Amino acid sequence: MASKNYNVVAFKVVIHCIFFVVANSSDLSYPAVFNFGDSNSDTGDLAAGLGFQLIQPYGQSYFNASSTGRFCNGRLIVDFLMDAMHMPFLNAYMDSIGLPNFQKGCNFAAAGSTILAATAASLCPFSFGIQVSQFIRFKARVLELLAAGQKYKKYVPAEDYFNKGMYMFDIGQNDLAGAFYSKTLDQVLASIPNILLEFETGIKKLYDQGARNFWIHNTGPLGCLAQNIAKFGADSSKLDEQGCVSSHNQAAKTFNLQLQALCTKLHGQYPDANVTYVDIFTIKSNLISNYSNYGFQQPIMVCCGYGGPPLNYDERVTCGSTKNLNGTIVTAKSCNDSSVYVSWDGTHYTEAANQYVASQILTGKYSYPSFSGKMLIPSLAQVTTTESQSM
Repeated sequence: MASKNYNVVAFKVVIHCIFFVVANSSDLSYPAVFNFGDSNSDTGDLAAGLGFQLIQPYGQSYFNASSTGRFCNGRLIVDFLMDAMHMPFLNAYMDSIGLPNFQKGCNFAAAGSTILAATAASLCPFSFGIQVSQFIRFKARVLELLAAGQKYKKYVPAEDYFNKGMYMFDIGQNDLAGAFYSKTLDQVLASIPNILLEFETGIKKLYDQGARNFWIHNTGPLGCLAQNIAKFGADSSKLDEQGCVSSHNQAAKTFNLQLQALCTKLHGQYPDANVTYVDIFTIKSNLISNYSNYGFQQPIMVCCGYGGPPLNYDERVTCGSTKNLNGTIVTAKSCNDSSVYVSWDGTHYTEAANQYVASQILTGKYSYPSFSGKMLIPSLAQVTTTESQSM
C-alpha cells in the first residue's frame, strides 16, 4: 500500500510540474485548441450526434456521471493536456446541451471514427473528412456571429484564434484495427498509404483555412488491447512476449513510420507551419512493459468487463451492460480500483493510464521536433523515488 500511495503522490507532483512548465513555455501556449479524432479524444460528440447516453460506470471516477460521453471512467488524454494549458475541457461540436462555450476551441472527435470515409457498415459516420468539413462550417459560422456583434465574443473563438490555435489529431486506430476483421496483415499494410493520403488531404484543407500549428499523435500498440487479444490471440504463436497480438502491433508500427514521414513532408511543404509528431506508441508500450514501475498492477486485463482473468473481456457483455448468457444474467461491472489498471473496457485506457500518458507527452521527449529542452519535467520514476525518500 505504501508504494501505491507514493505513486499517487507522484502523479500529483508530475501534473503540478506540467501546469507550471506549460504555463511558462511558448511551445504549448495557444489561445484555442481544435481537436480531431476517435474515441481516444471524444468528449461527447458521438453520443450527442447519434442520441445515446453512455451508462455508468463510464464517467464515474471524475465526472460522477456518464453523460460526459467519454469512453473512459474519467478524463482522457486531451482533458489532461487542456488542464496543463490552463484551458477548459473541450466541448463536443455536436453537443448543444449545457450552454457549451467554444471560445477556447472545439472538439470534433467522435468515437468509432476512421480516417477513411465511412461506409454503411461503419460504426461511426463522422470520419476524418466529415470532421474537417464540420470545422470549416464551424469557422464560417463563427465569423458570421462575430460580424453580427459583440454579444457572441464570449462564446466563440476570436477570428485570429483560427490561425494561432493548436490543431490536434489522434485518429487512425480504427482504420487498422477494423481492417483485421476482413483483411490479412499484408492487405492491412498495403492500405496504409491510402489511409494517410486521406489524412494529408484533410490537413491541406485545414491549412487552407488558416491552420498553422499541427499536433499529431501516432497510434498506440493495438495488439495490446484486450478486445484484439480476445479476437485474434487465441493461438499463442500469434502473441509477442508481452502477450500482445504481433500482427496488430506490426501494423501500428508501419502506420506510425509512414505517418512520421508524412509529418516530415508537411514540414517541407508548409514552411510557415509547425508540425509536431507525438510518439504515443512508445509511451503506451513502455507503460505496458513496465507497468509496475508506475503504480499499476494490471497492464492488459480489463477493469470494466466480464469473464475474469486473464483478460476479463467478453465481447458479448460490454462495460456496464447486462446480458443473458445461456440462461444466466451477467453484468460487466467495474473493478474496485481502476487506478491500478491500464485498460478500462478492453478498447480504451483508464483515467489513471491517460494521466500517465499525458504526463509523458508533456515532457517533450516523445515529440518530433522535440521541445524537451524547455519542458523540464522529471520522469514519473524520478518523482516516485524522490517522494519515497522524503516520506
